[in-house]
Amino acid sequence: MPSVFREFAQGKPEWADVLPLLPTTSPKQTSSNNSILADERPMAIQQRHRKLESRPTYGNPIDFRGLRHEPVNEDGVVFLFGMVAKELGYMVEAVQAGFPDCEAKRQIDAGKWQRVRIEFEFESRNFRDHGHSEDGCDIIVCWRHNWPNCPSHLEILELASVIKSLAKSED
Repeated sequence: MPSVFREFAQGKPEWADVLPLLPTTSPKQTSSNNSILADERPMAIQQRHRKLESRPTYGNPIDFRGLRHEPVNEDGVVFLFGMVAKELGYMVEAVQAGFPDCEAKRQIDAGKWQRVRIEFEFESRNFRDHGHSEDGCDIIVCWRHNWPNCPSHLEILELASVIKSLAKSED
């Protein structure tokens, strides 16, 4: 099935973030216990295990200022933004459950600040998928920017990129 989907999605920008997640080959499984036969496992494929229900999942390790793993949802994005907001030049005025998620101010000139409306999303494309109004927001703060046709007036702050540069500045 992954190879069929790979053919379908090839060259379509909206699936570009999904393609790297697909296995390159289909490992053979035994019929008795669903384990991969060791002698048939391609060397390049990393071991993947079944998900245990009722257990949390974690993103890849990042060890960034006490945050051990990458965000896996919007709440993780909110938390991470809170960790770096001041350093990025934002003063958070309010965070709320409704749209937009956050009101902040940022310095635009010496002694001059401007209000901005921020929506938090795990992936930028979720903004569109959630049906948010493009006029009700100035900035999408996300972990991963995956919306190639994002309206040009919406500013995207991709934390995955920001964290890399902030981590380098600490070295």
